Amino acid sequence: MSNLTANNNLVIYQKYLELISYTNDLVRKYPKSETFALVKEIKVSLYHGFRSLMYGIKTYQVQNKLKYLSELDIELDLIKVYIRLSYKYKYISTQNYTAWSNILTDICNMLGGWINSCRKK
Repeated sequence: MSNLTANNNLVIYQKYLELISYTNDLVRKYPKSETFALVKEIKVSLYHGFRSLMYGIKTYQVQNKLKYLSELDIELDLIKVYIRLSYKYKYISTQNYTAWSNILTDICNMLGGWINSCRKK
């Protein structure tokens, strides 16, 4: 693995840890009625995405790497929907929505670049 790819992986890894931390701080404030509904779905997607990220980082075969990165992309899309629902139901403020969306957008942009670089190999 080239040094550039290793550095990019580290950046997306750090950003994803930021996403986990921010998400966990926010969902603690959701109503108790959502603990086993929306909060659970958010956390499941969040941690499945993290698992896919780790496999993507650790896998060396391009086809397998693309499979895991694609799984991560799907989980990020699900999280985006959950964030929109959270905002719609007023579980989060406009400021929270913006900050959460910005973190996700950064990760999605890095992931897109990573997927494109894998496809060129």
